[in-house]
Amino acid sequence: MKRVNILDAAWLAVESDDTPMHVGNLHIYSLPEGAPETFLRDLVQRMKDTNEVVPPWNLKLAYSGLLGRTIAPSWKIDKDIDLDYHVRHSALPKPGGERELGVLVSRLHSNHLDFKRPLWECHIIEGLENNRFAMYTKMHHSLIDGISGVRLTQKILSKDPNAKNMLAPWSIGPKRKPHGLAEDHVPTVQGAALQAIDSLRQQASTLPKLLSALGRLTYSASHNGSHLAAPFVGPQSVLNKRVTAQRRFATQQYQLDRLKNLAHQVDASLNDIVLYLCGSALRRFLLERDSLPNQALTAGIPVNIRPADDDGTGTAISFMIASLATDIDDPEERLEVIKDSTRTAKEHLQSLPRQALNQYTMLMMSPYILQLMTGLGGRMRPAFNITISNVPGPEEELYFEGAKLEAMYPVSLIAHGGALNITCLSYAGSLTFGYTGCRDTLPSMQRLAVYTGEALEELEQLFKPAKAKPKRAIRSRKTSKKAETA
Repeated sequence: MKRVNILDAAWLAVESDDTPMHVGNLHIYSLPEGAPETFLRDLVQRMKDTNEVVPPWNLKLAYSGLLGRTIAPSWKIDKDIDLDYHVRHSALPKPGGERELGVLVSRLHSNHLDFKRPLWECHIIEGLENNRFAMYTKMHHSLIDGISGVRLTQKILSKDPNAKNMLAPWSIGPKRKPHGLAEDHVPTVQGAALQAIDSLRQQASTLPKLLSALGRLTYSASHNGSHLAAPFVGPQSVLNKRVTAQRRFATQQYQLDRLKNLAHQVDASLNDIVLYLCGSALRRFLLERDSLPNQALTAGIPVNIRPADDDGTGTAISFMIASLATDIDDPEERLEVIKDSTRTAKEHLQSLPRQALNQYTMLMMSPYILQLMTGLGGRMRPAFNITISNVPGPEEELYFEGAKLEAMYPVSLIAHGGALNITCLSYAGSLTFGYTGCRDTLPSMQRLAVYTGEALEELEQLFKPAKAKPKRAIRSRKTSKKAETA
């Protein structure tokens, strides 16, 4: 058996009937030219006939019920995994458009995983118009995060459109043991003493900087003029109510060069542009509902802290919080405030040594996790109003069994106090947005995808080079090193 580390265990602990803690990925493929009618049926059968299933796909909780999820969570290998259960074949009603696919994925993502089995499912969905099909895969967040999920995806795909007889996703795992899963050994007095001394030494060396970082957050929470956004300072909003189990899912897609060119033009990072688009769309969405708070909404932004050579899975993220400037009507001023806020948040996070980031993350997020565990989530002021992630994905076009991967859309999780999650994923020159929301709390959530596109067009028009009149100047700022987010 392998113990679940503290960050991964938190996702198990806050699982509830209304808040399933799994994340997903939706792949859209075009069928190979000349593919037989039985292409997908044969593909599903080959996937089910796979003999080898590797971590994290073959891991299940060692104990059932409360013991396994909150008190003593550990993973064990399932040596008799039922792929007939985990791999499923579905079809869209004709004509199978994007709307029908979104409805199906919304329903599939609303269903809980079976905690008596390995915590994942894979759905092959046929009948998508224009000779396409989809693959929707979901896995519990305690086993995977955004970065590790993308890395696993890259392993199963090929740059060669002619590659055949490729391995199923669950036959290819990380080169190392899953991240954060330490093997259980028989303890010794000497080993325990050495481990305790090493842990105390690490904590002592990072404590001054850790306390300094927490002090800056405390200061910013009580001083309105600070550019550093702190937890629990965002306003209460319709995004931060209690949620129900049913989900809505919407998508949007842009050319990556278009966004990068705009970012360069306005002296911003790609992440700044993403936050601006999301904040502007939310401002309009809430104004139409007459529910826009006077105070700016804040975004919790997961940041990848996994070393570049770490091939494991599990959770390896920290968080930074930034203002979305939704209280500002002027688009240019709104963008400037977002840029200031994200720059300050990055500098704050980068001031901490890597070995202190897990401690910092747990200290910052523990009140939020405690809210969810005690049933207070959605009944108190939120840690932040919305989660927004930007995950870097594969840069080249990829194939699976000769089928070209056209697009990848992230499908995320929500919780009480956070009814909306927006996750972005880059792939082969495009950036896709996946909007995951509570069906009951956020009716007409699909409008957010439309408003994001219109916010992009508005910003492009504002900074479009004019022949007769020079464009409005932007204050120059030193851009901090970009953080890879998950």
